Amino acid sequence: MKTKHFLCTLPALVLLSSVSISAHRSSHPSLTAVADTVTNGASNTIDEVLWVVGDEAILKSDVEVMRLQAEAEGVQWKGNPDCAIPEQLAVQKLFLHQAAIDSIQVTESEINQSIEDQLNYWIQMIGSKEKLEEYRKQTVAQMRQEMHDEFKNRELVQKMRQKLVSDISVSPAEVRNYFKDMPQDSLPMIPTTVEVQIITNQPKVSPEEVNRVKDQLREYTDRVNNGETTFATLARLYSEDGSARQGGELGFTPRAALDPTFASVAFNLTDPKKISKIVETEFGFHIIQLIDRRGERINVRHILLKPHVDSEAIEAAKLRLDSVANDVRAGKLSFDDAATWVSDDKDTRSNHGLMANASEQQRTSRFRMQDLPSEVARAVEQLQVGEISPAFEMINSKGKRVCAIVKLKSRTESHRATITEDFQAMRDVVLAHQREKFLHNWVAEKLKNTYVRMPDSYCDCEFEYQGWVR
Repeated sequence: MKTKHFLCTLPALVLLSSVSISAHRSSHPSLTAVADTVTNGASNTIDEVLWVVGDEAILKSDVEVMRLQAEAEGVQWKGNPDCAIPEQLAVQKLFLHQAAIDSIQVTESEINQSIEDQLNYWIQMIGSKEKLEEYRKQTVAQMRQEMHDEFKNRELVQKMRQKLVSDISVSPAEVRNYFKDMPQDSLPMIPTTVEVQIITNQPKVSPEEVNRVKDQLREYTDRVNNGETTFATLARLYSEDGSARQGGELGFTPRAALDPTFASVAFNLTDPKKISKIVETEFGFHIIQLIDRRGERINVRHILLKPHVDSEAIEAAKLRLDSVANDVRAGKLSFDDAATWVSDDKDTRSNHGLMANASEQQRTSRFRMQDLPSEVARAVEQLQVGEISPAFEMINSKGKRVCAIVKLKSRTESHRATITEDFQAMRDVVLAHQREKFLHNWVAEKLKNTYVRMPDSYCDCEFEYQGWVR
């Protein structure tokens, strides 16, 4: 970013052609030219350059997209949204610029995983992939493509923020001092938390469906080998993985970041012209093509197809789990033993089915209700401690439809934090405060040497960071 002074200027309404829109990625003198130039033509699209931050533009369309997303997610803005939204976008530009300076990178597999997590969350909330597509009036493949660039930037911003605060820590003494003189009614509320045990059973896929998927993958292999098309083209058209948008390419990825079975096949590929055998993983069935290898990192393309599960198989899986639940209720076996012997969930099976909360900074078995998968939360809401739910369907972390039963192991009701019982939660409050303070100061310092240009209408805004206007 070039270092210049703040400018308030006249608003610039521009008729941006597809060529002009790309100008927001050029340096800020070019942006000024775009903002002050009007071109005519029936094929042009109306948009407005609201701000220029460094060498990046914030368009009116960017603001509207964030506004709609916030409304859909129930986000409340501090102050006037017309001021707060472009400011938040501008702050993101600062982090993205620093990420570029520091050579922060995210792999396609990381981006794809974030996208799949979001899609799975939506599917859990709405009930099925088909309902999600109907609601959004897009196919899942279209959603993946639309989300890619936004999620790439999210990952870059998150990594940059994490790097900046990585050395910040707090001592027990600092935690005690922070809360020492705080009135009782000002202490943080610890929300209701629960511990949940789960047993899952994956509905059996029919042999006919498995053969259909494998035959489809064999056909793709033949089409590539015959020179009819390219692997990347078929991946874009048919792969059910988030990497479809990039022609199935995952980017250079270490072995540990890949499914072990997938990695074993991928790292044994030596000829970029050849396609692997069909590989089965927890995600479905794949074929893989080597692009390049650099030491212990490999770049491959793949096509993922997921077998469909029919309703009869789902009902059969529910019946099996309801039978297990009845046996536990009758005292024939414990839930702990049933989870160890029956559950398909490798992440919880070795821990008697106890779910682990990966969203916390430190791994814990306690969940706030909103942190549980939506289907699990709905089941738990109906339970008393020690009770077992009826069988239900859910989408697991691998994007597969499974059936499950859950047991409510414990519930701790909402209460005011105490240093003896809730030290970790209170420490997290202090640590988050210290990190946010550091990041706030970092942004304020960054603004001192960053070129900013905006219309006069923004000069009266009450911004979080005063450095925009000086």
